[in-house]
Amino acid sequence: MSGQQLVLKQRAELLGALCCGGTAEPLDCVLDLLLSWGILIWEDYQIIQGSARPLCSNARDLLDLVYGKGEEACCLLLAAFEQVLPEAQKAGLYFGKAISVGSYAKWTPSTSSQALLTDRPALVRKLRDHIDGALDALLEAGCFISKDCDEVLLPVYTPSQKVRKLLDQVRYRGEGAAHVLLQYLQYLDVPSQLIEKEKQLSGECLLYQKKLRSSVSAQSHFLSTYGGTGRFSLDDIFTECILQLAHDNREITSLGLEDVVGLAGTLNEEADTVLVSGEAGTGKSTLLQRLHQLWARGVLLRDILLLFPFSCRKLSAEQRMLSLKELLFLHCCWPDRGQDELFQFILDHPHLVLFTFDGLDEFKQNFTDEERHCSPTQQAPVPMLLFNLLQGTLMKGVKKVVTSRPQAVGPALKRYLRKEVLVKGFSPVGIDCFVRKHYNDATTACRVIESLQANTALLGLCHIPVFCWIVSKCYKELLGCGEGSPQTITDVYLMVLQHFFQRRVPQEQRALGKGWLQEHLDTVMRLGQVALESLESSCYVFPEGELQKCGITEQDVNLGFLIHCKDLSDSIDCKHYEFLHITLQCFFAAVHVVLNNNSNRSVIPKLFQSECRQHSGLTRVCLGHCIDRPGEADPNAAETPNLQITAKFVSGLLSHRHRGLLLQSCSAASLEWKSKQVLKCLSKGMQRHFKSIPRPVEGEKKSMHAMPSFVWLITCIYEMQENAIAKDAVAKLEVEHLKLTYCNIGPVECTALAYVLRHLPKPVGLQLDNNTVGDVGVEQLLPCLHICHSLYLRNNNVSDEGIRKLVEKGVHCESFQKLALFNNKLTDDCTKYIASLLKTKKNFLSLRLGNNNITSQGAEQLAEGLRYNKSLLWGNKIGDKGTEALADALKDSTSLIWLSLVDNGVGSAGACALAELVKRSTTLTELWLNQNNIGRDGVESIIHALEENSIVKEVW
Repeated sequence: MSGQQLVLKQRAELLGALCCGGTAEPLDCVLDLLLSWGILIWEDYQIIQGSARPLCSNARDLLDLVYGKGEEACCLLLAAFEQVLPEAQKAGLYFGKAISVGSYAKWTPSTSSQALLTDRPALVRKLRDHIDGALDALLEAGCFISKDCDEVLLPVYTPSQKVRKLLDQVRYRGEGAAHVLLQYLQYLDVPSQLIEKEKQLSGECLLYQKKLRSSVSAQSHFLSTYGGTGRFSLDDIFTECILQLAHDNREITSLGLEDVVGLAGTLNEEADTVLVSGEAGTGKSTLLQRLHQLWARGVLLRDILLLFPFSCRKLSAEQRMLSLKELLFLHCCWPDRGQDELFQFILDHPHLVLFTFDGLDEFKQNFTDEERHCSPTQQAPVPMLLFNLLQGTLMKGVKKVVTSRPQAVGPALKRYLRKEVLVKGFSPVGIDCFVRKHYNDATTACRVIESLQANTALLGLCHIPVFCWIVSKCYKELLGCGEGSPQTITDVYLMVLQHFFQRRVPQEQRALGKGWLQEHLDTVMRLGQVALESLESSCYVFPEGELQKCGITEQDVNLGFLIHCKDLSDSIDCKHYEFLHITLQCFFAAVHVVLNNNSNRSVIPKLFQSECRQHSGLTRVCLGHCIDRPGEADPNAAETPNLQITAKFVSGLLSHRHRGLLLQSCSAASLEWKSKQVLKCLSKGMQRHFKSIPRPVEGEKKSMHAMPSFVWLITCIYEMQENAIAKDAVAKLEVEHLKLTYCNIGPVECTALAYVLRHLPKPVGLQLDNNTVGDVGVEQLLPCLHICHSLYLRNNNVSDEGIRKLVEKGVHCESFQKLALFNNKLTDDCTKYIASLLKTKKNFLSLRLGNNNITSQGAEQLAEGLRYNKSLLWGNKIGDKGTEALADALKDSTSLIWLSLVDNGVGSAGACALAELVKRSTTLTELWLNQNNIGRDGVESIIHALEENSIVKEVW
């Protein structure tokens, strides 16, 4: 008898088993199991438990709901009953054939919220004795308030019901709360000897741990990134960024904050160093600060007893020879007593210690593993101590987390990495969240968000947290600019410049005049000179004396572009200053290059030579000829990434859009000359890339795999906002495929790519696999979709909304014929858009949708459109029902060549439907059915079909 028949026949008995005891525990246990196996989704659970109805009504709803889900669901329902019911209640019930629930119990969740469902039965058991501790952890992290705790702890609930109420509340609070709860549970799993070790700490160690936590907590309380202006509490403003794990096998996995130091993604188990990398402004320092804050509160990293935070900027200024002991205590937290005992504890228990190093790219010396230093007590130069710590020669076993821009980390250091975590900035939800947190006034926040959504180019920029912060800070200028809303990074920084000068204008004057730049030219040029000279020597902190030598006045400092660097000032007993952010320093340097009539004419060429110098193996170039000052320049200076940011700003400032503003401060002849220099540099840079394209192998299509510097050149062209320049840049590009995989392409870069590539003379295949394009990036690519015959967006966080926008444009693009969307965030909701695309475009050749969240319902939607598809790649959960719909739709197809339904839950019924397709198809050559649940009947059906079809060459 089938599972459905058994459920129907035994309905009264099953209801009695769930309700006869007068308690909801049996029903709740069955629900837990069905949620963890994926038979019920969260919405199903809410329907059953959502209202205060009698227990018997909820039980009937469960049986009705599962019965409607089909045979497989009914079999698993019976399996759940068999697990939950005591032996005495099983008498007289028949549970059918034994069914293996292993494949359902072992599916891997991709988020913490999903883990709350997949592990729900175990979590209920585990949390029954620890519910107070879990609530405390959620309160400390700011995920719960007292009212939430009161709702969970109502005396009418049993302990198990309290846990389920807690799990439900956490799920409502979102991914952040789920992270905190799972981290607390990991703490419960910490080996007992570790907890005992903490209990056995000496009095001196406990006092030092308390002092260290207090120090780290104080340092991390306010947002320090972007200068900490406005004194935002980190709790109030912190917004999670997209974190991804870059594997050697090129898979990308989403991560939570606790996974940065966790086991997820470990590549080299013998290494201790985790690299957190990301471009300037993507939120690396803020992420590390949040990590420090949560450790100090005991919410995160509970297995770490001592955490030592270091600033590479501060370490770079350290001239003294130090031992490791001196490095720890002088730069982090000085112990009041027992230094020797404390240090010995650190040496004896390295696995209980964490070092963090923020801003390795700002360290003046390049990493080297040539000089070994193994002694923790012997003094050595700070660079030698740092490099030996990172590679594990010194303090092996201590966990280390390092932040850096990607370009600063070469192969020499990557050999010693445990793993690399990529910081990709804000998601669209993150932008919304950050902006709303920035304002107390909800109306203002809504106006800013509406303004961003109306300007997708600006919205794309806001995926980078520093730009989002700038836009939020300068909202009055943003809301008042109307059609002149910022489009480029240069536009945004000119808005910043205007904002800071506006603050100095008396209120009665209200606004700056049109000649505002000319009025403040002296200040701008003084700051620009400091910025440019310091970039030359990779200097980001300036002693007060140096500023005075350059003519910087107290009034200039009070404008807010420069801020007091307290850490360095305290240690050196002299006031030091730094720019609000490194990108602002690059911007002022670019302004100086553009407006200085006396600068050497080699300035601009040397800025743009950073790209070719980088390829020649040098990571730094010298700008000694670019500035007017005596003395020889340091030969090891001027970091390439900062030069490239500066060059981008120079390109933007020399755009005709800003010519009217700059002409008041600089001669037309000078601006024209510099503009021609930039154009010449950009043209030569593009030509170098085109010349590097190898000749195609006979029978293969000609393709170009662009390097990251190609993307930089494209963004420089976009900053100039001149169509003629963009058109000229790609006029000689003759390739059939342009590959930009693993090139850090986000929404900002998509905007620039579309601006330039839309001028391509012939259609190309655009490969953007393994980037962070997202829905906003997809929207930015639409202007160049007409010139794409193929678009590859594997591993790009694209959701149904992005597909909707893509299809709306794609149906009108004649050349657009191939789309690859493997491993994104697509659900059944997107299939109606894709189906309409396939129905409208009869010439569409290939659709790849593997490893998404499409089920049988989505497969049915796609089936009709897929009649005209040439190849189809799957890796979803369409099951037999979806397979039957596809087979029926494709049975008369005259273009289907390859069909893959790998890992789709296909059973014998689906295989029998595919057998009919195989019999009738005159074009199918490959059929992939790996990792499914096809039984003997299904296999025999396909074998018989193959006997009648000699065209099929391969069956997997």
